[in-house]
Amino acid sequence: MIVVGLTGWGDHPSLYSGVTPSKDKLFDYTGHFLTVEVDTSFYAIPAKEHVRKWCEDTPENFRFVVKAYQGMTGHLRGEIPFESKNDMFNAFIECANEFKRYGKLAMVLAQFPPWFDCQGKNVQYLLYIRQQLKDFEVAIEFRNQTWYAENVVQQTIDFLREHQFIHTICDEPQAGVGSVPFYPVVTANKALIRLHGRNIHGWRNTGNAENWRKVRFLYDYNKEELQQLGDSMKKLEPEVNELFVLFNNNSGNHAAKNAKELQGMLNINDVGLAPKQLNMFEGEL
Repeated sequence: MIVVGLTGWGDHPSLYSGVTPSKDKLFDYTGHFLTVEVDTSFYAIPAKEHVRKWCEDTPENFRFVVKAYQGMTGHLRGEIPFESKNDMFNAFIECANEFKRYGKLAMVLAQFPPWFDCQGKNVQYLLYIRQQLKDFEVAIEFRNQTWYAENVVQQTIDFLREHQFIHTICDEPQAGVGSVPFYPVVTANKALIRLHGRNIHGWRNTGNAENWRKVRFLYDYNKEELQQLGDSMKKLEPEVNELFVLFNNNSGNHAAKNAKELQGMLNINDVGLAPKQLNMFEGEL
């Protein structure tokens, strides 16, 4: 089964009915898709009361891909805002367990930075992640090409498979060592594909922090590109119980449009979506 969604639910204007308050955007989102990536958890671990509300406001078969906090994956500059590393992991585990308690946790996503390369100390850290998150299905996303070097890639895949990590398959610009190839191989009974777009200029951009993300993920997949990606997904689908696909190319609000186009190409008709709110200015007789 292929489940398509987006990264985050708060910034997709084409999905909302009229002027939708922030608190209602998740409900509107669930009228279109049955999964979403919680990207806010990368910046701060959500409080349990927020998680409970998200779970209670979504359909029974809706599920969240929860992104690991940045201090857990080496992105955070400076000191972590916790007494210890164990406290940080325990806080995240409490949050993830709340999703799990509702039966709405698809997986935890641990996305590592471009400087997390293939070397012994980083392999050991992956084992530490596995130990800390032993009760969770964890997807690993690399952003460094050395994990996919010709003489290493099979060891990378074997390692992920041995330790029951989900291999995150990425579509992104090929911009040197700080990017990874599209490598459609699965290592667990679930798979995750994240689609970042192919804006090679934006991927390399080192401009100011305010505009960096907007430029990096500014991309609109064309039909041929989506068809090629869809063909790869159909080949992978029989190998897993569930294949989650997340569009992250939303700088120009293209993610929702591309996700809908892909669903149409793959004949995906999700069952159990929330009812769409009627816009009073549409469909007037």
